Amino acid sequence: MIRKIRQNHNYRITIEEISQEESKTLQFEFQDREDMFKVVEMINKGSELPKQEATRLAVALRLLGPVMMQNRKHPLFADFMPHFKTFMQNLKSTIKATVKA
Repeated sequence: MIRKIRQNHNYRITIEEISQEESKTLQFEFQDREDMFKVVEMINKGSELPKQEATRLAVALRLLGPVMMQNRKHPLFADFMPHFKTFMQNLKSTIKATVKA
């Protein structure tokens, strides 16, 4: 059996404040095992949220989820982790059902 080796995707996030005369910028890079563009596409198709909100949700989940998983025993995430897991399971089943239909 040939196993597909999963490669990390490398991303750069840039946030620019556009409402101020003197704009601020925040930028960071990270790796993710998921294809962020595919995740955004699937949540846009399957969530029934407006496109901009679905995109924000997808990016937020891919930024938060791996941090929580790496630090799942940290007290900061202890109360939230079970709810996040339930939310993700519900989101995935909703998207699968909507995209298949």
